[in-house]
Amino acid sequence: MALEVKRKERETTQGLIRRFSRRLKKSGILIRARKRRYRKKGKSKQSRLKAALRREDKKKEYERMKKLGQKFR
Repeated sequence: MALEVKRKERETTQGLIRRFSRRLKKSGILIRARKRRYRKKGKSKQSRLKAALRREDKKKEYERMKKLGQKFR
């Protein structure tokens, strides 16, 4: 999606830049570009599975230590 602004007759370069900036803000191109730039990549299925298994192991270990009356670190 290209944004094109042509210089009008007898228009200063500052006026042209100002008009371009206004159109750029209104179009939303800049906001979309920033969202894409800072988007976090989701975790893979394998890493989600490993994390879930690790949580389950921690729960079991916590319950075992609780039954024995020991502190869990």
